[in-house]
Amino acid sequence: MASSSVTRFSTLPLKDKAAVATITGLAMLVRLYKIWQPSSVVFDEVHFGGFATKYIKGRYFMDVHPPLAKLLITLTGWLAGFDGNFDFKDIGKDYVSAGVPYVAMRLLPGLLGVLVIPLCFLTLKAYGCSRLSASLGSLIILFDNALATQSRFILLDSPLLFFTALTAYAWINFQNQIAFTRNWYWYLLLTGLGLGATVSVKWVGLFTIAWIGVGTLIDLWDLLGDLKVTPKQYVKHFFWRSIFLIAVPVLFYVGMFVIHFTCLVNPGDGDGFMSSEFQNTLNNKGMADTPANVAVGSQITIRHLNTQGGYLHSHDHLYPGGSQQQQITLYPHKDNNNIWVIENVTESDVDYRETGPRYLRDGDWIRLKHVTTSRRLHSHDLRPPVTEADWQNEVSCYGYEGFGGDANDNFRVEIVESKTAPGKAREQVRAIETKFRLIHQMTGCALFSHKIKLPSWGFEQQEVTCAKQGTLPNSIWYIEYNEHPLLGEDADKVNYPKISFMQKFLELQKVMWDTNNGLVASHAWDSRPESWPWLRRGINFWTKDHRQVYLIGNFFTWWLSSFAIVVYGAFVVILVLRWQRGYPDYSKEAVKTYSWKVGYNVAGWALHYFPFFLMQRQLFLHHYLPAFYFAVLAFSIGFDIFCKSVMKKKALVVVTGVLLIFCTVSVFVSLSPLIYGEKWTRAECQRYRLLPHWDFDCNSFHTDLSMYDGEGGSGKSRIAEAFESAAAKLSASNSESLHEAEETPVGGGKEEVGEEYVQVFEEHDEL
Repeated sequence: MASSSVTRFSTLPLKDKAAVATITGLAMLVRLYKIWQPSSVVFDEVHFGGFATKYIKGRYFMDVHPPLAKLLITLTGWLAGFDGNFDFKDIGKDYVSAGVPYVAMRLLPGLLGVLVIPLCFLTLKAYGCSRLSASLGSLIILFDNALATQSRFILLDSPLLFFTALTAYAWINFQNQIAFTRNWYWYLLLTGLGLGATVSVKWVGLFTIAWIGVGTLIDLWDLLGDLKVTPKQYVKHFFWRSIFLIAVPVLFYVGMFVIHFTCLVNPGDGDGFMSSEFQNTLNNKGMADTPANVAVGSQITIRHLNTQGGYLHSHDHLYPGGSQQQQITLYPHKDNNNIWVIENVTESDVDYRETGPRYLRDGDWIRLKHVTTSRRLHSHDLRPPVTEADWQNEVSCYGYEGFGGDANDNFRVEIVESKTAPGKAREQVRAIETKFRLIHQMTGCALFSHKIKLPSWGFEQQEVTCAKQGTLPNSIWYIEYNEHPLLGEDADKVNYPKISFMQKFLELQKVMWDTNNGLVASHAWDSRPESWPWLRRGINFWTKDHRQVYLIGNFFTWWLSSFAIVVYGAFVVILVLRWQRGYPDYSKEAVKTYSWKVGYNVAGWALHYFPFFLMQRQLFLHHYLPAFYFAVLAFSIGFDIFCKSVMKKKALVVVTGVLLIFCTVSVFVSLSPLIYGEKWTRAECQRYRLLPHWDFDCNSFHTDLSMYDGEGGSGKSRIAEAFESAAAKLSASNSESLHEAEETPVGGGKEEVGEEYVQVFEEHDEL
């Protein structure tokens, strides 16, 4: 059975409380130092600050990330007085002159970044680590340049890492509890809430769910083999894990989208990604009932079914090449240039005012006349302006006043029964209900559109072509708006069906997935996963006024944590080979503890790292930060076990710990001007650019500090003095407390995990 020990701040010994309080205070200094600098938009604040504007204005937007962190940032800004009248459009755009409470908005990720540090300390204590080892791990997190940079701006990765760290803390404490006690339920619930929050910030949280899921399956498998656990107790274990680790995260995640949809009630630049039914739920997008039966002479708007439902559109601008006729595009917004009149090819002389409306049916030949320019939809055997494929033809608008059209204006209506609901809509064309293709008479191609956009001369609207071999969904259309002088008020009317919250939720998940997978274009600062553990390059966040903010990790601790992963891999290989030869290594408590405690966090590192190799989308260094957190936990636990079982001498342990802290702080300070956007000289920049792949621009800095417009001294030296002084005091405190602390043997004692916890890890070797 597991022990009932709980590792939270209130239960720590006095000297542990002093250590965690000191480290947290130092974290406040490091992470929030000059958080108002730079006072202009930095990197992806363009997006996430902009989303706050749209939340406050209620304007619908589309983002590939779930809403929790964006909602928290918006709430912080709103409480600080942000009115949404700043668009965050460009990097370097000034906050101060616009009166934006950007400092308050940055404080949210900043404070969450601070809270990761004590969470790291408490998590390591829950693993049974000594005060020095827990302090070392939390200081590595504290003095990581990448984490410090990422937590100072209106970005999502600091909230993501906080909820990841909270989940890891709750899970290890849950594992340490006696089953079905109050603390057991509490930490299981906290784990579920942490999972829900993590995945509600970014879908990277799915990797955290996978980590907890693997541990849960191993736990349940282990319980199944425990004869002391009755079938009734086993069912109870399974039930409560299902409730707290599946139902709670799902409900939390869905709840975030309830708030998301409640806030975004107005049309915005993101509604074009959504279906017509979805758009119809937004204010001013809701469409009045329209006559259902479409007739010759109707004025209509035609929407594309597959690519977020853009309208068939034309405007009085010509193609620069090809036929040089009037452009045809797909346009996502309502506009008078979307309106067309249906003309009948075979019955052009019939007066329908005498015969009554001639309803459009499957197989009818029609022409579409553009209302605002009086030209007709037209195609011919010329290549399109962008997609120059032999199986695609240009589509244009052609004609002039008094011209009756020609055969290249003729299209046949072909109802697609598989996409049309059974009934009358399959026999004749009905607005909204009937889905159809338009087949060109002379070439046999089908009116077609796809996600390819025209250049600036086409206003970056979607290209429309006539395709002979195009996929079926991209050649399907339907009529949204229908008006005819012979259809009275009593005519049969239709409208989009009302969709439920769950339909909107599921549609948005699909759009987010598709959009995320579509982010494959190269980016100036993207990088691939194989380069992250070795810190081959970073990200330029901001450059202005001869200063720069550049995301780069603390190379000492990144390489150290990566080395710890390699060491563990080598350890497992050697252990397996020795086991095959009959060596009883697992009889040694230190070997068993190292294998499972470190292994569990190496599994967390792997599950947060290797899935990125499967992704073809844009990736950046900051995607590695959750994996880095687990690598630091693995290193710190390994260091603790090594000190207790191999070094043993307190003086040597203290010296090693202090030396590691000193190196960590020194590297942090040396690159700190890139965190805070401080003054730096070109020579100092070149001195600390150790690898050729580090592409921060040293030429952006002045050659001498005196050139910084009257600013005396070096920002770097002030930071260095403050940090080195605080680090020295902390190291001295840890050294003194370590000598006075009781030595806890590996594998036993009140702060070590219990027997049941060790059993959980015993099936974990495959990870």
